Amino acid sequence: MTSLHSVYIHIPFCKKICPYCDFCKVLYNSSWVKAYLPKLKEEILDKYMGEEIRTIYIGGGTPSALSLEEIEYLLNLTNIFKKDKLKEFTFECNIEDINPALVSLLIRYGVTRVSLGIESFSFQNYPYLKRITNFEEALKKVEMLKEMGITNINVDLIYALPKEDEKTLKEDLNYLLKLNVPHISTYSLMVQDNTYLGVQKVKEINEDLDYDMYNLIQKVLTKNGYIHYELSNYAKEGYESLHNLVYWSNLEYYGFGCGASGYVFGVRYDNTKSLTNYLKGDTILHKEILDKLDIMKYELILNLRKTQGLNIREFYDKYAVNVADVFPVKDLLKTKELLYEDGYLKINPNYFYVMNEILIKLV
Repeated sequence: MTSLHSVYIHIPFCKKICPYCDFCKVLYNSSWVKAYLPKLKEEILDKYMGEEIRTIYIGGGTPSALSLEEIEYLLNLTNIFKKDKLKEFTFECNIEDINPALVSLLIRYGVTRVSLGIESFSFQNYPYLKRITNFEEALKKVEMLKEMGITNINVDLIYALPKEDEKTLKEDLNYLLKLNVPHISTYSLMVQDNTYLGVQKVKEINEDLDYDMYNLIQKVLTKNGYIHYELSNYAKEGYESLHNLVYWSNLEYYGFGCGASGYVFGVRYDNTKSLTNYLKGDTILHKEILDKLDIMKYELILNLRKTQGLNIREFYDKYAVNVADVFPVKDLLKTKELLYEDGYLKINPNYFYVMNEILIKLV
């Protein structure tokens, strides 16, 4: 048996398609869901090797777009896994889908964490999101989750939208703080070619303003007790996403479902994004069999997304080589783009915003 694994399950169905989203998704159709869930079960039974599972994350798409009966079928699939050592079980929801029946169902199947796609409260951002969250409704649903027993809650924020200014962003941040949730994920809008915004040739905002907004978010959230533990993520102490830390620590995980990705037994794989192909059983689109250098590259790149950085000793224990002997670390230490502190190699916080440029220099 290998070490503890994590599981990601992708549900590609949504009640509507957001113009900025480039994830694998289709409009909800009950007949498609009826065909999809048994195929998902087949894939799990075929790939899962019986390891103890530490974290489960059901994302999308919009898992909460399914009917209660469909969600129960989906949650029941997680009983295939060995869950004696399960530490975290996340389920993604839209605010409008939260109700007592759904929350009770989630709790009954062991869900411990809910991630809510808030995105923005500002009508100014509506043309680019085609969805705006009503604060009063959001607060009501968050309080419902807490009262029923799910207190580990994440909310997503999208910022740097066209025509957005710092005043609008501050208002969004103030609303998020009033929700009093322990985890906030923040994403600068990226206009992808295969989205509605991309087709409409919408331009991303000025890079300097994007940078100012990034700094504003960091300042406001850290001032209010959130730890900036990863490039886009903030958490109250003890509420860091255990599942996402699996990704950023280069640990292995299963990916099940149309459009999912996984990393198991030294192989990274991407499932097909074609629902038609997935329903035919043509599951895997691409596999990458990694050699030692490939694995070390992932180890470095992913760990540097964390503000804590890469544990130098752990790297040596894993690969019997010093990271500085494989990658041009010393050059970037001289320029102070990288720092070495308390046994960790990390990106200088002053350069965190341009992380990708540093990673390119490294690998």
